Amino acid sequence: MPTSLANDDTMFDLAPVSLWIEDFSAVKALFDQWQAQGVDDIETFLLANPERVRQCSQHIKVLKVNRKTLSLFGARDLNHLIVSLGLVMRDDTFKSHVSELAQLWSGKTTFSSHTVNYTLKGDRLDVQLHGQILPGHEDTWDRVMIAIEDVTERESARRRLAQSENYAFGLFAHSPVSLWVEDFSGVKRLVDDARARGIEDMRVFTDVHPDFVLRCMSEIRVLDVNTRTLELFAAPDKDTLLRQLSDVFRDEMEPNFREQLIDLWDGKLFQQREVVNYALDGTKLHLLLQFSILPGHERDWSQVQVALTDITARKKAEAYLEFLGTHDVLTRAYNRAFFADELNRLERRGQQTVTVIMADLNGLKRANDELGHAAGDGLLRRAGEVFESLVDKPATVSRIGGDEFAVLLPGTDAAGGETVLASLAGLIEVNNQYYPDLELSMSTGIATAQLGERLESVVKRADLQMLDQKRGFYAQPERDRRNARTI
Repeated sequence: MPTSLANDDTMFDLAPVSLWIEDFSAVKALFDQWQAQGVDDIETFLLANPERVRQCSQHIKVLKVNRKTLSLFGARDLNHLIVSLGLVMRDDTFKSHVSELAQLWSGKTTFSSHTVNYTLKGDRLDVQLHGQILPGHEDTWDRVMIAIEDVTERESARRRLAQSENYAFGLFAHSPVSLWVEDFSGVKRLVDDARARGIEDMRVFTDVHPDFVLRCMSEIRVLDVNTRTLELFAAPDKDTLLRQLSDVFRDEMEPNFREQLIDLWDGKLFQQREVVNYALDGTKLHLLLQFSILPGHERDWSQVQVALTDITARKKAEAYLEFLGTHDVLTRAYNRAFFADELNRLERRGQQTVTVIMADLNGLKRANDELGHAAGDGLLRRAGEVFESLVDKPATVSRIGGDEFAVLLPGTDAAGGETVLASLAGLIEVNNQYYPDLELSMSTGIATAQLGERLESVVKRADLQMLDQKRGFYAQPERDRRNARTI
């Protein structure tokens, strides 16, 4: 054997990739036969009958393989490999083999594919296959070199990455909380520019330049939202939500974002706060916002995750509990505890004219005794309706006893108090027109604080006046207990 040929054989045998020398001449003869029969689309022809693909495979002869091929597939020698080719090339290779044959059919002298083979032990091999009809054999295809590169490790890593990405996307897409991925890089540029101009205190700066907050808000770009976000904000799809973000982030959002901006200025890349947004149908949403700049994006803030948990029900419960702590549920007026606190607060402030009106329902006990507690509760609710219409803040109305109410009028002198008292009488008259079967009646007293007088004393003076009027009310003959309509 000439030295050059011996060297070629040695290089072939010691090549670091799997090399095969194969004879495709019988395949070429088969192709010539099919072409003579009028076959023009080989892929459709082969896919229509898998037996034709197997026929092509059986016409390929393996002439030679190198050491790397034997070690890769776990074969003892060439004969062992040839008799075991059914284990090496399984159904996984069907479509890729059709592609290889189609490339040859089209007149190419090279072909390639990404396919799957198996070792003789059954281990999966992801391989990149490249074929070349050797020079001088283009007319007969009797010498074809196949190079097989083992890419199992790379493909396994790619599959693991894809699985990880699918898992992460699944967590994002189907999270039970609203998730947003946003780009804050525009905000970062504005913040950096402010530092470069010598700004040291973002709170003071935004006090003087509130427009800076709006500029930063306008630079936020929403990259993605999950399914829960669309449900929470009553959006039919992502595009609709993104087009109507101005309806979602409004009113209370600007001061909340300002605090978020100040935290970012101070280096707080994870934040948590309660905010208010709005669904597209106008529903007010109380939300717990958790803001975090994703790892790897700390320098430019180009990927930020915002998680929004709906706490609307909790806030309503808290508001109701707070209401119960300061209000009488039946009349919706403030309760006695609030009245005592408000009296002390006004006392501490001092140097303010305060007028007090004390009011007591006439005939509540008789209504309860003769008509039932439902009738008495009805009178109290009507009294609450009247008082609700009587005054606005800072004036307050409190139910301080079973049938007794107190009206505190800070900043109101005696004349102003008499005006409120006249309004009360007018509202009672209107109310009785709507409820003619049971008269709503009140005895009232009024007093205005004199210079240096304690408010407790003012309340007592108003209370005594009210009691005097109540005695006069029951002294009237027409208020005889036998009259069921004038209680």
